Amino acid sequence: MTFRTPNFTGWKAVILAPEDGNTERLARQLTLLGLTVSLQWLPLSAADLPDLVIVDADLGWDELLPWPERCPARPVAALLGSEAPGRLAWAIGCGATSIIPKPVSAATIYPALVLAVTTHRQRMEEEERIAHLEERLRLRPVVFAAINRLKSERHMDDEQAYATLREYAMHRRLPIEQLAALYIGGSLALRGHG
Repeated sequence: MTFRTPNFTGWKAVILAPEDGNTERLARQLTLLGLTVSLQWLPLSAADLPDLVIVDADLGWDELLPWPERCPARPVAALLGSEAPGRLAWAIGCGATSIIPKPVSAATIYPALVLAVTTHRQRMEEEERIAHLEERLRLRPVVFAAINRLKSERHMDDEQAYATLREYAMHRRLPIEQLAALYIGGSLALRGHG
């Protein structure tokens, strides 16, 4: 992943915390960074998610966020003044990847936001990559079936059959798994050797 410093102009942030001096300072600084800020101390709606969530980890409860544990739908920063292990665990469980310490200082906000957003992006990219690899793994039996069919029809060995599939896939600019599925399904005839 290439690091890109986020530009927060136009972003929507929700601070899930009771109103106090910390949230006032935080909202003021977020506004200076270009974010539109709302403050609420009610559970976040899954239907209208902001670009960024800042949650008071000292007071938060499980139903405050609409996603399963450790699966945040948006970047999360924790507003935290406690050193209690349970509160830290709760912050991690709700998907927080950075901390804005209490009392809030303007100098701590931007780095916490950058860390939360960057880590969230990395997590999303890794989950997408894993899903892609799992899909390819799931389709491996189709590739093996295509290899076996080529071996049987053309009297090839494993390496020759795989090379033929790979060559056709590259020529058609398809993943080998997709080409194998088309071949096994009868939607594609592999004529000649590519």
